Amino acid sequence: MRVFLTGGTGFLGAEIARRLRARGDDVRALVRTPARAVRLEELGCELVVGDLADEALLTEACRGIDVVVHAAALTQIGVPTEGRAAMVDANVAGTERVLGAALAAGVRRAVYVSTVAVFGDTRGQVADETWVRLEEARYTSVYEQTKVLAQRRAHEIAARGLALVTVQPGLVYGPGDTGPVGDLLRRFLDRRLGALPFARLGVSPVHRDDVAAGVLLALDEGVPGESYVLAGPPVRMGELVARLAAVSGRRPPRLLPTAVVRAAAPFGRFAGQALGLPPNLREVLTSADGVTYWASAEKAREQLGWTSRSLDQGLRQLAGATPAPGQPVGRLPA
Repeated sequence: MRVFLTGGTGFLGAEIARRLRARGDDVRALVRTPARAVRLEELGCELVVGDLADEALLTEACRGIDVVVHAAALTQIGVPTEGRAAMVDANVAGTERVLGAALAAGVRRAVYVSTVAVFGDTRGQVADETWVRLEEARYTSVYEQTKVLAQRRAHEIAARGLALVTVQPGLVYGPGDTGPVGDLLRRFLDRRLGALPFARLGVSPVHRDDVAAGVLLALDEGVPGESYVLAGPPVRMGELVARLAAVSGRRPPRLLPTAVVRAAAPFGRFAGQALGLPPNLREVLTSADGVTYWASAEKAREQLGWTSRSLDQGLRQLAGATPAPGQPVGRLPA
């Protein structure tokens, strides 16, 4: 199978590429910075140098391709005002361009990597693919807003003839994660986490390797027009870190009172760094203060045969793969 992959240099996309190549698929990967694509070259991927803004390049890259996997996205929370336009362009317009190019090139099938964040704050309930977001519900972040709009655009393009399957991962974690949560867990394991913020934040954590396996199942077995949640059982961040502490033999961290973050919000550009948080603390608060992003993967388990490791198993693997302070971070697991 000939696959065009976006996001192949990212945390999740790199594992998708590895699995595609391991089973013998030809992978053409879009890369913005070739220096970050050494691993993809080693895997034997064909590199297309460019970005999501180049519509003509994307259309040409889709020529002769059987399937497209669109995994590229900006996933930051707490984005300052000047960074919002870039997120809208990457997540919304970028999705339109990639999937529009797939449709124009006659690609027979595509998988779009969305997120459970499109459900918004579930307010303690566990959502599934039938969840209807209330129109008056406020977006918790620009990221959430852009992913909601991107998924709508994706489905509009699918309605014009693209056989599209959507996957919606929960909170993706694992070795090599350089995102906000990955950084927090790594700082805890390195004993550099002063205090844990937002212990009441509700997440559905899922190991990166299990999500990548789910993407391939969606590619092979997913029904066009359907969405599949790929997520683990719901937990609070306080419980997640406590369980990481238990499997790693460390003492659970003390908790950072949310009132401290709220008081520091007007000085976010300065206070955020001191607290180990992004500069837009107001958005961090709306997206993490007691919010739940809980969703069930029962549909994926029943219809795709998807399985995922337990949280404790995944956390043990994360703790074992995290280097001690001063040691270099290795490559993704082979």
